[in-house]
Amino acid sequence: MSREQRQAVDAMLRRRRPSKPQTIEEMRANFAAMMAMMTIPAGVRTTQTTLGHRPSVLVEPEQTAHPGMILYFHGGSFIFGSPETAMSLTANLVCRTGIRAMSLDYRLAPEHPFPAALEDSLVAYCALLDSGVEATSIAFAGDSAGGGIAVSTCLMARTAGLPMPAVVVAFSPGLDKTHSGASMDSKAGIDPFFTRESFDYTDAMYLAGQNPNQELVSPARFADLTGFPPLLLQVGTNEVLLDDSTQMAERARAAGVDVILDVTADVPHVFQAFAGVLEEADQALDRAALFITQHLR
Repeated sequence: MSREQRQAVDAMLRRRRPSKPQTIEEMRANFAAMMAMMTIPAGVRTTQTTLGHRPSVLVEPEQTAHPGMILYFHGGSFIFGSPETAMSLTANLVCRTGIRAMSLDYRLAPEHPFPAALEDSLVAYCALLDSGVEATSIAFAGDSAGGGIAVSTCLMARTAGLPMPAVVVAFSPGLDKTHSGASMDSKAGIDPFFTRESFDYTDAMYLAGQNPNQELVSPARFADLTGFPPLLLQVGTNEVLLDDSTQMAERARAAGVDVILDVTADVPHVFQAFAGVLEEADQALDRAALFITQHLR
């Protein structure tokens, strides 16, 4: 059954891939429409709120929550997406861990290019700490661009002298804007989402002429991960971004960081969003939830 599920998901994603460049408005609307198709599990309630100076969504289990907080960063190439588009992922983590999550609506490019999203994320983390939430009870989690934000926010927190969160979980993270990994070419055509050309288009909006050869933009290549919290990287083999995770795992190991590189065969970018449709998605979310609960205090 799982093979048929993977084939059905791949076919659906290929049907939805645009044949020509889209405007920002089209990209945002089409992404929101696609993510609205994802299953949001029962058993959670959501509340619109703010964190720091940005809108956010608090996601809570309907039953009594366990101690801790997941700070979630949505994906969308830094130019589209919202807490709502990532709700299937956030809610599934909440259901599986019993821990509340705060999903941040950070500023998007091209209106707000690098480093606006990272600045918002650091302010949000500071707001959690200032509210009395202990760093040892906070998990960073994110998908795609949000996975990159989770990593880079840790780097900024360390530079600011803040304590590290307890753990970082990244689903198909974007960690190398130089796109130098071999998978950018070896997975071309296999990846139903992305091409090198599509990244050229979105990266130009996010970077706005700034250099990708720096640790906050390409941490898989340039970051010093000394003192980093335990790190879980989940990625599929059908991704041009596969080597963003493999390179990051190597860098983490070299820095003495506890890291798990969790690679699932024949699944696409952020396959975890297909929970309830794809067996591998549910299994990966179970592993991510276990990783979080094992490390939060």
